[in-house]
Amino acid sequence: MKRLQTEASLVEPVVPKNRPGALRMAVVLGLLEVFGPISMDLYLPALPQLADDLRAGQSLAQATMSVCMLGLAFGQLVVGPLSDRFGRRRPLLAGIGLFTVLSVVCAFAPSIEVLLAARFLQGLCGSAGIVLSLAVARDLAEGVELVRLLALLTTVGALAPIVAPVIGGQLAAIIGWRGIFGVLAGIGAALLIVAATALPESLPPEARHPRKGGGEFRILLKDPLFLGFLLVSTCGGAAFFTYLASISFVLQDGFSLSPQLFSACFAANAVMSVLGAQVNRAAVRRVGPVRMYVLGTTFTAAAALTMLGAVLFGAGLAALLIPLALLMLAGGTTQANGNALALANHGRRAGTAAALLGTASFAIGPIVAPLVSLGGTTPLSMSLTMTVAYGIATVLLWLAVLPRLRRSGTA
Repeated sequence: MKRLQTEASLVEPVVPKNRPGALRMAVVLGLLEVFGPISMDLYLPALPQLADDLRAGQSLAQATMSVCMLGLAFGQLVVGPLSDRFGRRRPLLAGIGLFTVLSVVCAFAPSIEVLLAARFLQGLCGSAGIVLSLAVARDLAEGVELVRLLALLTTVGALAPIVAPVIGGQLAAIIGWRGIFGVLAGIGAALLIVAATALPESLPPEARHPRKGGGEFRILLKDPLFLGFLLVSTCGGAAFFTYLASISFVLQDGFSLSPQLFSACFAANAVMSVLGAQVNRAAVRRVGPVRMYVLGTTFTAAAALTMLGAVLFGAGLAALLIPLALLMLAGGTTQANGNALALANHGRRAGTAAALLGTASFAIGPIVAPLVSLGGTTPLSMSLTMTVAYGIATVLLWLAVLPRLRRSGTA
């Protein structure tokens, strides 16, 4: 209890908390968090159809995914600081509204060039949900309760990659890729109504920052503890996007799994992430966010190293899938704790801090994925990259982050 009180004292109070129901808020914030990324997952099965219809090559069709991801990454750097100055609701509603309009533009795009531009702008606007779901959570909760709320968000976010491609495949067969963007416009309109009616302003005028984002970025990047969390998060993002970019090639080409078996393995790993988030939510009150974060991060590195060993010794498919599943389980325990601890001292600039954390994870994906596949995507390239990334994250945690947490009395 004393340790939990010490951790709670680290948190900088922002405003008196008016806390809606945790489950309701988790569902609303979780939906807002995934509505930008779901614009990639939902139309992924329609990429070949899109390429044929617009007379574009495979690479340009795939580029519509990359530009959207870049928009999701860098849009956060704009939306986060704006929300610290003007409150959460206005940037969020503007982002959702523009996302909806741009979905219609995508649906009627006459050429691949127009679609690429619209997709980038769609990503910029969709980033509002990613960054502001975390900032609003920080406004509404703190300490262990913030970790528990973020664990619920992780659950909602982990389910989207399972459901969206399956639904997208059916929609592509019935209404085509243009119809899928029409569906995204409908999702955007529905979320706009939900956000306008179910999400009150969480940052009152007296708690807002008059300074522009540049000053807030400097404050955050001069905080060694926040910078440590940011670097650990970046390494984790590199490992995770390596997994996303590689796993279909590894299992289908490397181990000759059918698309159906691959989908089952991918869904099982997502379920492990959900299970990890729920384990974290149940245990964090007793164990504390720092210990859960250290245990989870260290275990991901150990699981990745075990997976690499299995690949090097040619131990077979099961020997790769078991440590990978355990890695996803451990990974489900880390994100909520890391984000909560990183935001603990920065409640009054939570939007800007959330923007840096989100951008670090999203921006690394378009860089890492092509590098990993330069010599061909293999079980070795995936497992080696993930081991190095999680290994660096663990070293940074033990040597740079944990000593500062101990000096502050948090660990």
